[in-house]
Amino acid sequence: MILTLSAVLILGAVVYFLIQYAGLRVWHAILCVLFGFYLATSAAAPFVRQIVAAVLGFLS
Repeated sequence: MILTLSAVLILGAVVYFLIQYAGLRVWHAILCVLFGFYLATSAAAPFVRQIVAAVLGFLS
């Protein structure tokens, strides 16, 4: 739970930075969020979780 919350906060900060300084439009960010929700309910969700866990394990 803590790792998930931390990832959400970091990714939220990245999206905020991109909206403010890199020209990301708000509707692009909304589409990315919707894609994330649909991806989380798809059959690819366990594979994505494994990849994220492996990358975070490598970084820490």
